[in-house]
Amino acid sequence: MPEIPLHYISNAITWAKSKLGSTDYRGKCLAFTEDAYEQSNDLEIFGGDSAQESADIYEAGNKELPPPLGAFVFFSCKGEVEGKIMNWGHVGIAIENGEIIHAWDKVRIDSLEAMVELVPPPGWSKLEYLGWSPVERIFQGYIKH
Repeated sequence: MPEIPLHYISNAITWAKSKLGSTDYRGKCLAFTEDAYEQSNDLEIFGGDSAQESADIYEAGNKELPPPLGAFVFFSCKGEVEGKIMNWGHVGIAIENGEIIHAWDKVRIDSLEAMVELVPPPGWSKLEYLGWSPVERIFQGYIKH
């Protein structure tokens, strides 16, 4: 896999941290993680229509801890959206100290241990850690400038 320039990762993390506390991405964790890379680096990546679908596409099975800086960290999470019940999943971006920045009730930073203890919305399952995908895998075949 081609190596991703480090400034792509640092730009994405800086952008994501600038959104801390925002509720604009509530229920839109995949959009948040993609926007962090896309808007901060003027590029476009293409994954699935849900965090779970993206986890499958990106083969997010690496559970080695901590996830590398900038990796997409995936979780299983089932619930109802617009009358459809399925595993929509959840995703965030690995940052320093093994923490993950993600959009939940608001954009926030949590440890992996704290994430699996988050209280889900009514009718939803708790998060179950699936693993992570490196930035290089996220961009493989999905990048347009």
